[in-house]
Amino acid sequence: MIVVYMISSSPFLRSSARTSAIRLNSTNCSVFASSLALFASRSTSSPSASNCESTAASNISGAVRSMYASCCPRGLSGVLGAFSSAAGFVSASPKPSPRPVARARPVALALGARPASHRPRARVAVARASSLTIARPDDWHLHVRDASKLADVVPFTSKTFKRALVMPNLTPPVRTASEAEKYRELIAKAAPASDGFEPHMTLYLTDNTTVEQVEEAHACGFVRGYKLYPAGATTNSEFGVTDVANVAKATKRMAELGLTLQVHGEVTHASVDVFDREARFIQDVLMPLLDRSPDLRVVMEHITTRDAAEFVAAAGPNVAASVTPQHVLFNRNALFKGGLRPHFYCLPILKREEHREAVLAAATSGSGKFFLGTDSAPHPKGAKEAACGCAGIFSAHAALPLYAMAFESVDALDKLEAFASHNGADFYRVPRNTETVTLEKRAWKVPDEYKFGDTTVVPFYAGEEIPWSVV
Repeated sequence: MIVVYMISSSPFLRSSARTSAIRLNSTNCSVFASSLALFASRSTSSPSASNCESTAASNISGAVRSMYASCCPRGLSGVLGAFSSAAGFVSASPKPSPRPVARARPVALALGARPASHRPRARVAVARASSLTIARPDDWHLHVRDASKLADVVPFTSKTFKRALVMPNLTPPVRTASEAEKYRELIAKAAPASDGFEPHMTLYLTDNTTVEQVEEAHACGFVRGYKLYPAGATTNSEFGVTDVANVAKATKRMAELGLTLQVHGEVTHASVDVFDREARFIQDVLMPLLDRSPDLRVVMEHITTRDAAEFVAAAGPNVAASVTPQHVLFNRNALFKGGLRPHFYCLPILKREEHREAVLAAATSGSGKFFLGTDSAPHPKGAKEAACGCAGIFSAHAALPLYAMAFESVDALDKLEAFASHNGADFYRVPRNTETVTLEKRAWKVPDEYKFGDTTVVPFYAGEEIPWSVV
């Protein structure tokens, strides 16, 4: 009964449970073990837990051992170590008295973080500080558009971020290393030299991407990987991949060379509800892809659901995720508050509150698998406020303050530096930045519009106050 309850609380785990009889692999078992650890930690540490519950929680360890050993013996010790640690089976030392925990916190246990009640008290002082200095951050998911407009938006990013991974979905898309080099030069020129900004590039993966092109991308030194856009998933994705089987040779070579596949994780079938497309992508596309290419480095971009947070947390060290400010600050109600709000429309679309909480819990968990990627995506005002408006939120003007707002909301400002400045650099195997930036608790009002080529762009939080500033 206990196991049924835990599985039923998670849509992804419900799906895993249904399919486990026909495909029991390391990913399914790892996800299952993480959730069992979450339950066990609650049951064994709670003063109100019955003897029956505590005994059941302890017995789970043996069940996980048998299940996981049968399908992934090489990874057994690592999973059991994480499971036992999270469940409290290793150390018999006394635990501090529990403190109240924010609603978004419980899933963090399954993501490998310590319970909130076990965190050092010093973090409270950090969270209440009026300023915060961290290593200079990087933005690992950015759109700056084409040459006629990028000069107006690049400086917003370059003044705060040392590096940014620039997306390739232009018209035509950036598909080769030589095309990326030209685009990179334009971006670098748009940033003030004093900023010391470094554009990093990803290429547009298509059904026709060749092994030779992958090798050229790796050799150039500034391309970090390829972006997988399922055809029709988002802005300028019509050139995208129609079937991952068509790119098997390219992804195999990417895995061999250590290049990363950045994934827009949504299926595009008309029969799938737009709010379910991320979860279906994990089940139908990403899990089979990783089964075939277990060493492929993958970033699931701009995750929006509990399903994605749980999947990434349970996957191997070659799988990570970027997180946007909008998906940790707002749920889908924002799209309809007082009418249709086009400047909250992005893809993947905002989800239910439970998913926002889960993604925020992942971002603030301390896990190195989650890092900053704004997905700042400017569109002309007229293209957003239209009968068929474009998807995308422009957040580069206030990116770091927006994340500070989200982290502060769950008393986790002490986790912001790792999320913004360390985790992405570590995953992409580049040095951590040694420069610093300082956030100050000083409110400022966001302008209604910014110049954007020969038109304007409406920024995130237009006309509203943001409590944090970069100084």
